[in-house]
Amino acid sequence: MKVGLHIADFTYPGGSPQLADDLTRVVVAAEEAGFARISVMDHLWQIPAVGPAEHDMLEAYTTLGFIAARTSRVELVAWVTAVTYRHPGMLAKLVSTLDVLSKGRAWLGLGAAWNGDEAAGLGLPFPGTAERFERLEETLQICLQMWSESEAPYEGQHYQLGRTLNVPQPLRRPPILIGGGGERKTLRLVARYAQACNLFAGTDLEHKLDVLRRHCAAEGRDYDDIEKTVLVQLDPGEHGEHIDALIAQLEGFARLGFAEAHAWWPEVWRTERLKLLGREVLPAAAALGA
Repeated sequence: MKVGLHIADFTYPGGSPQLADDLTRVVVAAEEAGFARISVMDHLWQIPAVGPAEHDMLEAYTTLGFIAARTSRVELVAWVTAVTYRHPGMLAKLVSTLDVLSKGRAWLGLGAAWNGDEAAGLGLPFPGTAERFERLEETLQICLQMWSESEAPYEGQHYQLGRTLNVPQPLRRPPILIGGGGERKTLRLVARYAQACNLFAGTDLEHKLDVLRRHCAAEGRDYDDIEKTVLVQLDPGEHGEHIDALIAQLEGFARLGFAEAHAWWPEVWRTERLKLLGREVLPAAAALGA
């Protein structure tokens, strides 16, 4: 099992004047510790689960480009891109650019968006739920077309592209991760389009995987071809007092078939916890397989 790092908080003790240096320190430590991926949220205000809206928040794709320049191995992903915040043609170009400049490390993380407050506050489009899911499927189709040999027009209900030219192409077609556990729409789109899904740690994980398995059968997709990831808080504690519990939690995820635990915890800027996880938890996770 792999472990990824989700950076959800950019409010560090040094404030914005030191943020570039602090973030560099975090991502370098994560790569050296053996984390497989680094992700950032696609939010423009901080979300309530992490802190008040007024806390520091960086734009996702600018930040991923910054991280790409300071690392060499970790994969890079917005966890997950809000589908209505960028036109699909621009999004495909952003991810392609990130992939080329990171030498093939970019993923496309994508979801239907949920934060209506930040969208309204900054004047971003935020249609109703049904339309956001329609736009999500069209965005997936457009990105896949732009990452192919086709330059043909795209005519959808919500998006029309006259020529889907995308040069340079990504070094590899970026794998697609769709975030969310919606049983009727989200997991169906995973089965139809994605290389990975993301679920939130909870008591319903086995049920969600069963739903995904049924969607795969309906789509003629091999369930085992989809990487299962779980977003979870993995805080080792001040002195590693939670290490055994974390390893037991990862063992449970592995038994369900999860290939990656994507981890976040408070005060990620305290890199001693990153190093502790690298020494004590990541080797145990690697021994679990997928």
